[in-house]
This record gives sequence, structure tokens and C-alpha cells, in this order.
Amino acid sequence: MLLSFAVQKLRAEEGITSGRPLITSDKRRPLKPVAINCGGSFKMFSRRIAAARPLRTSIIPRQTTLISQRCASQAAAPSGPVLPLTDIEDPGMNGGYINPPRVKRQFRDPNADWWDKQERRNYGEPVHEDNDILGIFSPEEYTHQKVGTAGFQFGLFILSVLGLCTVVGMMYPDKQSAPREFEGGLERELGGPTAVRARAAGDPL
Repeated sequence: MLLSFAVQKLRAEEGITSGRPLITSDKRRPLKPVAINCGGSFKMFSRRIAAARPLRTSIIPRQTTLISQRCASQAAAPSGPVLPLTDIEDPGMNGGYINPPRVKRQFRDPNADWWDKQERRNYGEPVHEDNDILGIFSPEEYTHQKVGTAGFQFGLFILSVLGLCTVVGMMYPDKQSAPREFEGGLERELGGPTAVRARAAGDPL
């Protein structure tokens, strides 16, 4: 495609007509055929082709790949030994964090003027490191009854149910009934003398 374009352009500039008159914008008179100088035209033609080669790179857009650049700090990390805190300096083994009193939010006054009414907490108040256990949404701690009182109530309930069942069993009258008897024990119907027969009259209870 580029070669044909260069040939047409060269013919238009050199006036090559191949025996046909060239038509200009003035339609009244055609141009005269021009003699062709083969030596000079081929030299110029080769130069035009050499000059037209970079045209392909200008027509086709170059696709560049965007390479993300990442910067890393060249500062060396401290290589010295990390001295742990002693038990006196860090008794809670939590990096020296000073915990507030361990009080469950459940036991705080719900009618007090708290900044956070739901959590029963003031603005900027430090939280305990076990806040997930002491928070208002943690499982509620049962404090309505003591352990001894609750055990006594459970035992009393079990004894009451068992005593009621015993009294009902002793006082409820049984249904009058007797084992049913069949004539001959249905020996023939059940398969003969070797078969297991039913209860017959006179059989012991």
C-alpha cells in the first residue's frame, strides 16, 4: 500500500503519463507527454521509497506498556535486640497499657447521664483490653440467684414431680382384665402340634 502510494506520488511529480495526456484543473487543454529519464527517475524513486519507510511507524500508533513503579524505603530496620519489659514495668504483659477498672457495663447505672446511652460509656473514656467481654453486648452475667439457692430450687422441683408420680401410681385403680383363652389353643389353626399355640383354657397364668 505504501509502495503504490509512493509510485503515484512520483508519477504526479515527474509527469509520467504512459502515453496518456494528463488532465489538469484547466479542462480546455491537455498536457503534453513528457519524455522519461529512466536513470534519474529510478534514483529518485529509490530515494522516495527509502524516505517512505518510516511512514509505517508514524501511521501505526505505538502501544506502550505502562509499568507501575514501586518505591521501597532503603532505610535499614533496627537490628538491635528488643528488650522485653519486666514484670514490674509491665505487670499486665500488654505493652504498658493502663487498664481502667474491670467493671462490666451490665452493672453500670442505666439511668445515668452517659454520652453513649447504649454502651453506658462517656466520650473519650479508655476501654479495657477485655472490652469484648465487659461490653454491653457480651453474654449477660446471671446474678438473680446464688448457686446454693438455685440448686435447692432445682432439687425441690425434681422431688415434687417424682412424689406426684408415686402418689398417682398408688391411688389410680387398675383396669379389671384377664388373659384371653382360645379353644384348644388354636393348635390346628397355627400349624399343628409342633407349632407354638395360643393360650387355652386351664393353662397356668
